[in-house]
Amino acid sequence: MYESRIKFLDQSKILKVMNALTADSASAIRLLIFLLVFSILAFSELIWPRRHLSSFRSQRWIANIGLSILNSLVVRLLIPIAGVGTAFWAESNGIGLFNHLPWPLWIELIVFVLVFDLTIYWQHRVFHWIPLLWRFHRVHHTDEDYDITTGSRFHPISILISAVLKVVLVILMGASAFAILFAEVILNLTSMFNHGNIRLPRSVDKALRYAVVTPDMHRIHHSQDSSEHNQNFGFNFTFWDRLFGSYIENSKQPQESMPIGISGYTGIQTRNLWALILQPVKQERL
Repeated sequence: MYESRIKFLDQSKILKVMNALTADSASAIRLLIFLLVFSILAFSELIWPRRHLSSFRSQRWIANIGLSILNSLVVRLLIPIAGVGTAFWAESNGIGLFNHLPWPLWIELIVFVLVFDLTIYWQHRVFHWIPLLWRFHRVHHTDEDYDITTGSRFHPISILISAVLKVVLVILMGASAFAILFAEVILNLTSMFNHGNIRLPRSVDKALRYAVVTPDMHRIHHSQDSSEHNQNFGFNFTFWDRLFGSYIENSKQPQESMPIGISGYTGIQTRNLWALILQPVKQERL
């Protein structure tokens, strides 16, 4: 089956990559790429900041990165076949669309990345629509500042729901381990980029927005104004927001002074790891 997927490509090189790819090696690859890009973007935030941060990085980073580490452990423990592991299982059992189509790998990559991103887009919208899901997703939005670590600030329940959805998608599509690794790396990188506190030249931002979600575009989604944080749901590509009518180009207030977060959630409760874990079960704030 793999041979049909790598038609029109250098078969020997791709086969070597696929044969060497395991769930553990995929995790290691993702981690190495994450650390490299995180370092580059974190340095860029210091050199070209878009906004002045209202709190110390140390407090927020401990909470936000702590959530990310906790989420990785929870998924590993409760859904050990998530991601690449699901692909190996689906292939060995001949399950899923791509395991029955003689498509070359490059077509599979394009199709899976697009379907994967569309799924994440609609998942994001549903998390805003359904009150119970919003309580968990709201943890991501209660960050009063906006920087690279905001992109990893998600409640464990949100991550588990997302992981289950991805497992179902991978099984239905029968995507290869290589395609899944490729899609997940792109998602991680774009999430870090579009949550970055980075000042891009207006011309660069405008050009990128034809296809890619930029920090200025996604920052609007983190505005305290509900009419703004219920827009610009995309993580990777901008065309889903344009297609489904959820795109807005500019915020009502300047990016530098636009209030970030959720009204009523302020202070240490927004940057303490334990407080963030308990936040969804606390009484709603007005």
